[in-house]
Amino acid sequence: LVLCQETLFPYIKANVKEYLRAHWEEEECQRDVGLLRKQAQEDSSLDGAVPIPFESGRGEEEQERVIQAVVDNVHWQMSLDRKTTALKQLQGHMWRAAYATGHVKGEVFEDVVPAIRKWREAGMKVYIYSSGSVEAQKLLFGYSTEGDILELFDGHFDTKIGPKVESESYRRIAASIGCATNNILFLTDVPREANAAEEADTHVAVVIRPGNAGLTDDEKSYYSLISSFTELFLPSS
Repeated sequence: LVLCQETLFPYIKANVKEYLRAHWEEEECQRDVGLLRKQAQEDSSLDGAVPIPFESGRGEEEQERVIQAVVDNVHWQMSLDRKTTALKQLQGHMWRAAYATGHVKGEVFEDVVPAIRKWREAGMKVYIYSSGSVEAQKLLFGYSTEGDILELFDGHFDTKIGPKVESESYRRIAASIGCATNNILFLTDVPREANAAEEADTHVAVVIRPGNAGLTDDEKSYYSLISSFTELFLPSS
């Protein structure tokens, strides 16, 4: 989450125009623009909405005008923290290109990989559940500061299984991996997520990391807190 807010989203804002110019003639880019245009039409009644015109000619000026409209639309959607499919799709394609060229790397705290290796050696399974899409997760862990660490995970979940603040999502994950909820430990930095997981009878630890939102005194005294994965003492099998 921190990575998204501090690195990935600013990357989109700063590079969207350059990306569109470089890929404009490609089919994938035109599909992304088509989706954004359709979304813009649906949004036309919203305050501050930014329309995306069609290209009427083939001139460079005309192309630049449409690109600028797409850029303005993307910035407007992001300023409202919208999660439209059209926006997510363009962001996903931009991140894929950024990871592949090494412009962006998924930041992984140094205690994470050794801890996960230990858990796996003890026969435990490790899954990712994130509000970022499964595709985005695979990019982040495939091109991380620790190299490609995808093999450390047994599976990935995103909000297609349900929102992270609803307890039903955790029951669905448990069912899909064939595990009782009370045999699962969920790590998060968001108290509302911790609360939802706990309602589903899942064990929870709240992770305190640099850049995370602060906790209230009540939350600090209520939840099990860790600041490093090395602090987790898992039962020996």
